[in-house]
Amino acid sequence: MQKNFKPHPNSFKNTFCVFHEVLSSEIEGLKKQFESKAGSTYYYTESGMYRVSNHWGRLANSKWRLVAREPETESKTKIGFANWNEFYPDNAEEKLYYIEADFDKNNVTYQHKKNPKYDNKAILRTSFETTKRIKQIRNLQQLTSWAKHFDYDDIDDLRKQIINELIYTEKTLDEIKREI
Repeated sequence: MQKNFKPHPNSFKNTFCVFHEVLSSEIEGLKKQFESKAGSTYYYTESGMYRVSNHWGRLANSKWRLVAREPETESKTKIGFANWNEFYPDNAEEKLYYIEADFDKNNVTYQHKKNPKYDNKAILRTSFETTKRIKQIRNLQQLTSWAKHFDYDDIDDLRKQIINELIYTEKTLDEIKREI
């Protein structure tokens, strides 16, 4: 029988966390310990939390993201798991976030500086600054109209050069474009 492990109710306020999608077999036999007004259910274990939800991202005063399985499951409702040590503090004032770009998958995301994979190379930014840079990077990834002003052989190389400057320097997008 499952031991009833319950974290302090304020443990999750103002936190950032990346959950990883798991299959429903992971929560079989676990006791549901909380259900939110929005319909998300929570299962707590000694090692971490399972969250069953059809919505991820900004939640009240926290930022919880789900990394989907590959191949992605069909259901809109996903089950995510995160270890307790993967919940990091969040606030609007501190420079807590860095940006990661996956050039093969053509996507961009942000991570917390307490993530053990952080190599101290990407510039740390506030959540507002991070959001602004991510929007610029997504425009570079998805659009081509910006490239008409450049002399280039390969737009993907040009994209990568500009995106890396946005991630690893404090330069503005205009400064980067002027230097190229």
